[in-house]
Amino acid sequence: MILDIYQADAFTDKVFGGNPAAIIPLVEWLPDQLMQQIASENNLSETAFLVKQGEYYRIRWFTPAVEVDLCGHATLAAAHVLITNLGFKGPQIKFISRSGELFVDLDNELLILNFPAIDITNESVPQDLIDGFNIEPQEVYKANEDYFFVFKNEKEIADLDPDFGQLKKTKSRGIICTAKGDQVDFVSRFFAPAAGIDEDPVTGSAHTKLIPYWSKRLEKTKMVAWQISSRKGELFCTHLGDRVLIAGKAVSYLEGKISV
Repeated sequence: MILDIYQADAFTDKVFGGNPAAIIPLVEWLPDQLMQQIASENNLSETAFLVKQGEYYRIRWFTPAVEVDLCGHATLAAAHVLITNLGFKGPQIKFISRSGELFVDLDNELLILNFPAIDITNESVPQDLIDGFNIEPQEVYKANEDYFFVFKNEKEIADLDPDFGQLKKTKSRGIICTAKGDQVDFVSRFFAPAAGIDEDPVTGSAHTKLIPYWSKRLEKTKMVAWQISSRKGELFCTHLGDRVLIAGKAVSYLEGKISV
């Protein structure tokens, strides 16, 4: 079986920045095990599979290890591929996913994700997880399947050096680490060793939790954020109450075929 494959870097305006994602359009779903094997072979933080269903595209996301419920950067990359490579015309791309309806609008060069907002909650956090970081957070929360750590400043986020073996012991999708930014409203990093990704370069889904938190703390609805991984990503954020807008750019890297 020969399949088309595309790869794009999301939340960046240059190749080798942002977060790379593989996009594989399908006519019908492949067996789950095969999609997981393809994602493992790609060895990117996410591989997204698309099947067109009426006016929607059903989308599923796989890390090298597991299928996940929501992924922002691979959705942004999928929208970029649909527009740039697959001839999509229209003001809005509609996706349906395990997290419900997702929308992507095109505004000049920006692709704007419209995702559900997710609030953080005060829940106990395993001390072993906190001990997995070389710097102790000032605030700790739970945010759905993620833990959410707030640090003192941007320098502490940049200086984080996690013990991934320790983090892997705690059952969660990942750990969001964030602080107020020096040049932007807030910065973050995202670690997900239990999902097969030690550090994700730019994590759109984490911003469904970051945006409500920082909107309330900073008392503003429009913000600019950086995810300060080695590849770095820039996100333009808007809080709409029960939804968030996460805007960014994407660039094409690869177009090819795979044989499975």
